[in-house]
Formats: sequence, C-alpha cells, structure tokens
Amino acid sequence: MKNKKRMNSAVRREAVAGYLFIMPFIIGFLAFSAVPILISLYLSFTEYDVLGSPKFIGLQNYIRMFTADPKVWKTFGVTFFYAAVSVPLKLIMALAVAMLFLKNTRFTGFMRGVYYLPSIMGGSIAVAVLWRRLFASDGVINALMALVGLPGDTSWLGRKDTAIWTLIILAVWQFGSSMLIFLAGLKQIPASLYEAATVDGGSRFRQFISITLPMLTPVLFFNLVQQTINAFMAFTQSFVITGGGPRDSTRFYCVYQYQRAFEFHEMGYASAMAWFMLVVIGILTALIFQSSTRWVYNESKEG
Repeated sequence: MKNKKRMNSAVRREAVAGYLFIMPFIIGFLAFSAVPILISLYLSFTEYDVLGSPKFIGLQNYIRMFTADPKVWKTFGVTFFYAAVSVPLKLIMALAVAMLFLKNTRFTGFMRGVYYLPSIMGGSIAVAVLWRRLFASDGVINALMALVGLPGDTSWLGRKDTAIWTLIILAVWQFGSSMLIFLAGLKQIPASLYEAATVDGGSRFRQFISITLPMLTPVLFFNLVQQTINAFMAFTQSFVITGGGPRDSTRFYCVYQYQRAFEFHEMGYASAMAWFMLVVIGILTALIFQSSTRWVYNESKEG
C-alpha cells in the first residue's frame, strides 16, 4: 500500500513538473495565438476602424467581400497562380540539389549551409530590396543580358507578364529548408534497395522512379503542405519589390488585406478576409491530406 502511494506521489510530482515546463508555451499560445484568433473572428462581424469601438454588422463584411469587391478575387487569383507555380518548382529544385549533396565530400557541409542561407534571409526586407535592384531597368540582370547580346532594357518589374515571375524566381531561390528535409529523407532509404536494383540491371533513372520517389513520398507530402501554406501567406516579396504593380498583377492577397487594415483602417473587413483565407488554406490542406492515401507510401499499410 505504501509503495502504491509513493508511486502515485511520484507520478503527480512528475506531472506537475511537466506542466510547469510547458506552462510558458501554454501562456504564450493563449496570449499570442488563441485569444487574438478569437478576437479576429469577432472583429470579422464588425465595422472597426481601430480608433473607435467595434460595431456589430453581422455578415456584411463577408457579403461585401464576395459580391462587391473584385480586388479580393483578383488578388486571390494572383496568389493562387504564384503558389501553383512556385511550390512545384521549389520542390523540384530542392530535390535535385538534395540528391547532389547526398554523398559526403570535403565541402558538402559548407555547400549545404550556403544553399540553406537564402531560406533564412529570403523573407527579409534587405533581400527584397536587393532583388528589386537586380531586376530594375538599370539592374544587374539587364546588364548581364546586354553582355551576351540580349536586349538589356527590359522592364522586369514594370510589365505584367514578367513582374510576377521575378517573385516566383525569388520563391524558388529559397529552397534551402525543403532541400535539407529531402536530404534527411534520402538518407533514410535503405541502400540495399539500390543494390538489388543494380543487380537486376535497373538504370539510375529507373531506380529514381521505382525506389527514390516512392520512398520519399512522405517527405514530399510534408514539404508540399508546408510550402503551399507559406506560398498563400506570402507578403514581403509583393509589398517591397513591386508594391503590387503593375495593375495589381503582383498584389498578393495578404498585401491587399494589410492595405485594407492599416491604410484604409477597415480592421473588421480585413479580419473577414483573413478568415476567408484560413478556410481556403484549410480546404487545400484537407484535399492534399485526402489525396495522400493514393500516392504517399505507408510502410505499415504495405506490410
């Protein structure tokens, strides 16, 4: 009986210690995530200009967003195109570079760090300003094109058909985090599978299609979900590099939401826009999860 009481007491002490350790996270989550999310949900049903008190207006913000504000759909279309193009290109680039770094050499660690660096700095204002200067009419890109005999006066950021691609190229350049995740996944594939395929006469391409890709699908699934969510939340690239122009061709949804909130002081309307995007991202994520049962390799199911 005494041993049982001692065990129960030890379990309680461990539980209390555990709760004390996670308490900072719980407090931070409630104060900086859960409560603001609930407040934004309430504000989405109000007319609120930050300076005054919120005025409840029901579904008017949502009705206006869906029926009377064409910029919502235009900016959403721009964001959707950006995500649909940049995410696959980024994942392809990340996987290709990860496979190059699969074998350890003297400089592999250094090169991994170099290729990962853009992912750390890519969302910064400094990189966005640098990117804007690179693609300016008198920037480095045009200068390099002129050196090889190509037209060197292209207005990359001033044309609708090229401006969005400068932002996509920047997104693809930030493939470092996905590369490291792919690299970790590649190292988990048993070498015996490749040895057996080599004995059977399988080419490198056939091994990639039949072994590497199927075994890497769980990692690919993770990267796809993560990068899709990040693409729909893109802000800095559009806001700093192009300012949304020309003619809103690069104005991302988050930029328009920011402008409604802090330039037009329509915080309630911006909150409604935020919840609409949350629902869209949730639906897309659910669809990816639903499709994963058909293409993601699951060892437990295979067994």
